[in-house]
Amino acid sequence: MTNKTAFQNALSLIAGGVNSPVRAFASVGGEPLFIKSGTGALIKDIEGHEFIDFVQSWGPLLFGHGDRDIQKACKEALKRGVSFGAPTLCESRLAQLILENFPHLDKIRFVSSGTEATMSAIRLARGFTGRAKILKFEGCYHGHSDSLLVSAGSGAATFNTPSSLGILQENATNTLVATYNDIESVEALFAKHKDIACLIIEPIAGNMGLVPGDVEFLQKLQKICRQNETLLIFDEVMSGFRASFLGSFGLNGIEADLVTFGKVIGGGLPAAAFAGRAEIMDCLSPLGGVYQAGTLSGNPLAMAAGIASLSKAKGKKNLYKKLGKLAKRLTSGLSDLAAERGVPFQACFVGSMWGYFFAKDPVKNYQDALKSDLKLFAKFHHNMLKNGVYLAPSQFETGFICDKMNDKIIDRTLEAAKKSFKAL
Repeated sequence: MTNKTAFQNALSLIAGGVNSPVRAFASVGGEPLFIKSGTGALIKDIEGHEFIDFVQSWGPLLFGHGDRDIQKACKEALKRGVSFGAPTLCESRLAQLILENFPHLDKIRFVSSGTEATMSAIRLARGFTGRAKILKFEGCYHGHSDSLLVSAGSGAATFNTPSSLGILQENATNTLVATYNDIESVEALFAKHKDIACLIIEPIAGNMGLVPGDVEFLQKLQKICRQNETLLIFDEVMSGFRASFLGSFGLNGIEADLVTFGKVIGGGLPAAAFAGRAEIMDCLSPLGGVYQAGTLSGNPLAMAAGIASLSKAKGKKNLYKKLGKLAKRLTSGLSDLAAERGVPFQACFVGSMWGYFFAKDPVKNYQDALKSDLKLFAKFHHNMLKNGVYLAPSQFETGFICDKMNDKIIDRTLEAAKKSFKAL
């Protein structure tokens, strides 16, 4: 079966042919690849083509595909049972592995997806503060729950409008939207609204492409939240244990009131979490009045994979230094190749996360990202596929380096990029 026929068959069975929209290749055109297998840094599609994979399941695979330690942990857990709907020791073990690294986080609650984590953290913030409004940033994606799936209105200091059918206006109107890396837009909202329960942000934005938050900007967010008794939520579903072992906290030391985790903490299986100070977390049922539940929350297979993933990341000396070095080589090399061809191009990295834009000016927020040349991106994406490199099929996504990559992989990628830029 070819990728084309597989997609046609999927379209007749699955809404849109995919179970998450970006997989459909709508942003770049053509049919998506149907993946048959993955080993380390490489994947193979059902037609037998091999690709260097910089998607890495959108971030969870810090150690690449088919990591033996994670597989072993999953096999051992599988023998004991796939699910119990009851407490297990592995839940507490993974909780300890996460919390012991963050002095400002006392307790944690596991869920199955990043969307659940951010949705639950916001409900908890509203319950703790007794306030209704939340503040988010244009271009930061925190999952598809109703109060978060909104886009900017007519300016940063306004209520927002739904960006999806099925979301009621009354849900969206309690969501305020500010401009990323622009503290004045945040100050304007706080001056106008005194009932903001929480401010949620990706401190290292990965859903408008990779756009790091300026440290001074993040520090000012923490200050303004404290002044207004608003909870600060750092969404580190993507950057947690990715940008560094401690995520953004390991880079800037800023303590958020609540932090959401995902991806790496599940080692490739569905797992996410939210954590915070005891006085906040104890508002959750069964101790408090904020309800949250999930049949597969703390699933033993996911917990086993997470324990193996984080234990390996913690124990592997110079892991993040190595990943950052490779990311730097890759982004610098791509920038040089683009410059040789006179192609407008911006690239950056944070730890094992990296991204690029076909834009002439640096990207600091979502509006900057929207100035990118999407047609050029689509051409480059398909050129790279032809040359054996699998990149995220959207300008507004982030790439990932895994531990199974090395200088030879980067050399092959840059050689493919050289051909791909030339073909533009």
